[in-house]
Amino acid sequence: MKTEVLERVPSKSSSTKGYKQTEVGWIPEDWELGELGNLFDFIGGSQPPRSTFISNEKVGYIRLLQIRDYKTENYLTYIPISLARRFCSSDDIMIGRYGPPIFQILRGLGGAYNVALIRAIPIGFLDNALAWHILKQESLFNFVEKLSQRSSGQTGVDLVQLKGYKIPLPKTKTEQTAIATALSDADALIRSLEQLIEKKKNIKQGAMQELLRPQEGWELKYLTDVVDYIHGKAHEKDIVEDGKFTVVNSKFVSTEGKIAKYSNSNYCPARKNDVLTVLSDLPNGKALAKCYIVQEDGRYAINQRICIWRTKGSDPTFLYYLLNRNKYFLDLDDGVSQTHILNHHIEKCQISIPLNFEVQKEIGLILFQMDAEINKLHLKLEKQRHIKQGMMQNLLTGKIRLI
Repeated sequence: MKTEVLERVPSKSSSTKGYKQTEVGWIPEDWELGELGNLFDFIGGSQPPRSTFISNEKVGYIRLLQIRDYKTENYLTYIPISLARRFCSSDDIMIGRYGPPIFQILRGLGGAYNVALIRAIPIGFLDNALAWHILKQESLFNFVEKLSQRSSGQTGVDLVQLKGYKIPLPKTKTEQTAIATALSDADALIRSLEQLIEKKKNIKQGAMQELLRPQEGWELKYLTDVVDYIHGKAHEKDIVEDGKFTVVNSKFVSTEGKIAKYSNSNYCPARKNDVLTVLSDLPNGKALAKCYIVQEDGRYAINQRICIWRTKGSDPTFLYYLLNRNKYFLDLDDGVSQTHILNHHIEKCQISIPLNFEVQKEIGLILFQMDAEINKLHLKLEKQRHIKQGMMQNLLTGKIRLI
C-alpha cells in the first residue's frame, strides 16, 4: 500500500487545529481514546487437571519457559489432549504474564497453554494486524514494568490495571490498516536482516570447522608452548563510575564488550593482541572459555577468573578463533557444578596449529573478515530496530498520519 504523510502533531508554538488534548497527550480529533480492556479479550491459561481418563492423542503444551525462548523447540512438551483446557493457534497474540522477564508479547505458538500465559484477542473494530503492534509499544512495556507486582517472589502483570491502559486509535479501518502495513513492512525488513545474519553465522561456522581442522603442515603442541598465560587480579574494590581503565570480567567478555565496569587502578594490564578468556562459569554457561582479543595497549585491566593468552610468536587472531570456546575447555563442564579452568587444565591442553605463520595469518584474516561482515549487519539491524521504534511512537499516537 502506498502511504503519504498527511500531517504532523502540532508543536506548542503552532496551531492545534485538527488535534485534541487528552490525558495521553495530543491526538488527532478524529481518533478516539480507548482502553485495552475494550479493545482486547484477555483469556488466561489453565493447568492440566488430574484425570483418570488419558487420551492417546497428544497436543503441544506451551509453558512460561517456552514463551521466554519461543524459537527453541526443545522446550516444547506434550500432554494428552484430554487434559488440555485452553488452546491457542500460531496466529494468536500471547502474553507471558510472569517473570522476569515480564510481559513477553509473542506470536507463532500453537497448542495448549498454562496459567502463566494470556491470549489477547482483538475485538470490535480493531484491525487484527494493528493489534499486534499496539501491544508491542515501548510505552506499554514501561507502564507494565511500573505496575508489576511481587507475588511469591515472582514479578507479574496486574491484569486489571493492564486493561485500563489507554490507547489512541484511528476510527477508520483504512487508517488502521495503513499504520499496520507500514509497521509490518518494517518488521519484514528486520526479519530479513535477522535471517541474513543467521545465514552468515552458519557459513562462518562451517568455514571455521574447515579452516581450523588440522591438515598437513600442522603440528600438535601444548598450549603453554604457544602462549604464556597470566591470571587476572581482583579489581572489585576499585570499581568507579567512569575510570581510566576498562575492567575485563566474564560479563564483559560474554557480551563482547557491551557491558563494562571501570577502574582507575590496573593490577593486571593487557597488551594489544592479547587473547583473553573466561576461566569460570556456571553449569552449562555460555561464557566459559569465551575469548576476547585486545585491540589496543593501555586500556584494559584484567579481573580475576579471566586469563591472558599472550602469544609467543603465533598469529594472535588465529589463536583467538582456535581458542574461543575451545572444546577441550568446554568438556570440563559437567553440567552440574560451577566449572573452573585451573592451571593443570591449561598445562595439559594441546592444540594443532600450522607451522607456517603466513597460513595462520591467512586463516585469522578470513574469519576476521567474516565477523566484520556479520557485525556490520548487526549494526544495520540495530538501526532498523530504532527506525521501527520511532515509527511506532509516531504512527500509533497520530503524530504522523498515513493514508
